[in-house]
Parts: sequence; structure tokens; C-alpha cells
Amino acid sequence: MRKEWLEKDYYATLEVAKDASQDEIKKAFRRLARDNHPDSHPDDAAAEARFKEANEAYETLRDPETRKEYDHAREMGYFVGGPGGAQQRVNAEDLFGGFRGGGGGGTFFSGLEDLFGGGQPRPRKGQDVSGSITLSFHEALAGATRRIDVGGEQVTVKIPRGIADGTKVRVRGKGGQGVDGGTRGDLFVEVSVADHPVFERVGKRDLRIELPVSYPEAALGATVAVPTLDGTTKIKIPAGTHSGTTMKVSGKGVETDSGTGDLLVHVMIAVHPDPSPEERQALAALRSAEANWNPRERFGEVS
Repeated sequence: MRKEWLEKDYYATLEVAKDASQDEIKKAFRRLARDNHPDSHPDDAAAEARFKEANEAYETLRDPETRKEYDHAREMGYFVGGPGGAQQRVNAEDLFGGFRGGGGGGTFFSGLEDLFGGGQPRPRKGQDVSGSITLSFHEALAGATRRIDVGGEQVTVKIPRGIADGTKVRVRGKGGQGVDGGTRGDLFVEVSVADHPVFERVGKRDLRIELPVSYPEAALGATVAVPTLDGTTKIKIPAGTHSGTTMKVSGKGVETDSGTGDLLVHVMIAVHPDPSPEERQALAALRSAEANWNPRERFGEVS
């Protein structure tokens, strides 16, 4: 517990009631931080002081456990046991400067150390805080630098190249203020990556695309162009390739600090939605030529 907890009414600082919800406390702080931010009021010492006071109040009340300790400390600090079991209201200066009471068969504590059992407060690390950002597909692959607002403070977040959707980036020392000399907490930023119309991430380093091919290309074989992150490349479709076959193009996936992945090409046989009369005639001839071949014969007789 800190001395300023007894000296400062953080609820009054944030202009909220003592029983305010956590959401109300957050909204009040954001309003005060916005109205008094030093960037908006340069050389305004009063606004800067209000901003710092609001930040100090919010860092204490934002965490339910710390808020509970604060409320308890204020209650204990202002009402302590007096002679004969009665309660007496005292101020913070009495507690920290030592107060004297007596008579009637009871003795007041001589100071805060006696009141709370003695011993020095232990430093505690500040609370970790969280944030989120959204990157485009290509920003995630190349890496990016973003600035986000954390409790009125602009924090620079460096996103490593090749980051996957849902990954959390840790920024040390940008969380809540420490207690009793403890270090600040950390900031954890969750990264969302937008979808791409062609490429799909598979794991951390591989990419996947669906490659439409015509029936003649799949049946007779062909060399076709496929898109890559840096342009196009050509692959060979072997004769007799089935729809659903996956082919691998090495080294054309995502570049990360731990290596580069592969491009997985998923072959799908495309059917012409509106064949010309000539195409219909050719397809009819093909069907006639394949009359003795049943591609479903492996199913056997289905009852």
C-alpha cells in the first residue's frame, strides 16, 4: 500500500462514484486523458498535472484487485480502533506522522507500520495490458511498424515479417505502472491479418492456392503459369492429373526469420460454364469414345 492512496481520492480525480463500474472508470479516464493530453495543451502545466493525476488514478482503479486494496486501505486509514473498541476518524498525516491517543484502557497505534503489522511494502510489477491491430496480408508478410494508444500513451509496436494471424507481440515495459517501486507491466498486442483473394496461409511459412485447369490440360498434361508473391512461375501438370492433386513449389512461400516456406498448388479441374457448339460436339465425341470406361467402377455395386 502507498501513502498517496490515503491522501488522494482517485474516484474524485476521475469524477466517478465509488461504486462506478470498470467500464465507467475506463470511459472517464479516456475522456480526461483526451481533454488534458500534453500534445493538445503544450506548455499548459495545469493540463499536464491533470493528465498525470488521471493516469495515476486509472492505473490504481483499472485492476479490480488493486482497486479492492485501495478501497480497503482508505477505509482502514480513516477509521481505526480507539479506546474501549470505539472507532475514531483520523487523517493521513496522523497515520504517517504518528498519532498519540490514550486513556480509558486503550492505546492508539503510533503509526502506519504498527497499524498494518510492520515491514516494508514489496515492489510489485504493474499489470499487463492488451491491445490489437489489423494488418493487410502483405503487411504481415513484409513486417510493419504501428503506433497504438495505450492509456493516453502512444506506443510503437514493431511487427516481425511473416507474422501469422492471431499472434501476440509483446512490448516490454509498456503496461501498467508498478506498485511500490515495481517495474511496469508489459503490453501484449494481438495481430489480426486480413485474408488474401488468392493466397491462403498454411501454418507459419507455407502458402496455398487453388489452380483451375481445363480437362484437356489435366488429361494430356500442360505447363501453366501460377501466381507467387513476387510475380509468377511455371509448373508442369503431368498427364492424367486428378482434380484435388497438390503440387509443391519449393521456396515460394512466406519468408520468416527462421526460413522460407513453400507454395502448395491445389489442382482443381474446371468445367466450362457455357461451351460453344464446337466444344459440345467435341465433348459428345469424347463421351462416346469413353463409353466403355466407368470412372466410378471402384465403388462397386451400391445397394
